[in-house]
Amino acid sequence: MASFPAAQRLLHAHTFRSCPPLTNRPAISSLSYKPLSFSSSMTGFGQAGIAIELKDRGSFVQTAAVRHLMGSLTRAEGLRFAVVVARFNEIVTKLLLEGALETFKRYSVKEEDIDVVWVPGSFEIGVVAERLGKSKKYQAILCIGAVIRGDTSHYDAVANSAASGVLSAGLNSGVPCIFGVLTCDDMDQALNRSGGKSGNKGAEAALTAIEMASLFEHHFIQ
Repeated sequence: MASFPAAQRLLHAHTFRSCPPLTNRPAISSLSYKPLSFSSSMTGFGQAGIAIELKDRGSFVQTAAVRHLMGSLTRAEGLRFAVVVARFNEIVTKLLLEGALETFKRYSVKEEDIDVVWVPGSFEIGVVAERLGKSKKYQAILCIGAVIRGDTSHYDAVANSAASGVLSAGLNSGVPCIFGVLTCDDMDQALNRSGGKSGNKGAEAALTAIEMASLFEHHFIQ
């Protein structure tokens, strides 16, 4: 049996004998090659296969069996709304309320179909919204408030509680409760969003309330 160094020499010699000399190898620059491409004639590959797949997907999306349920902004007659408004930062919340009421009027919601309920602050909005929702008198509850950051962490506690309170009110009552509470860093931001250069978020929330009320009334109520 050959020793380990002897076996290494035999393997080395065999490798050199089995590989063709470098002088007989064709130069890389002389090799002709073509980039790989996928032929559309290949089954399941290429642009033809992709086009067929996209066509199939398109026909699936457009099938008549799919129903799209949406609320309508033009079917607001007869819908009733409650608006819960926080008195804290009243200079802002009054402007938000005005924007909401103007929007309701513009979309044919009658004044007698709107009830406005005032609460001390944004923290108290959730519990009142839930009680109004459970009364089953309204198709949607619009919640308006303004929380402005101060020097302490009180802002975070109130903002988070207001958001979770409105969400819980909607889930527990089964009536859409719309979050129209501003959470701003300063008074300028709040005023800009209550009729200033950034629009009126109360008006935007009223549009959401109309659409959600219409969706529930015309599609979800048996």
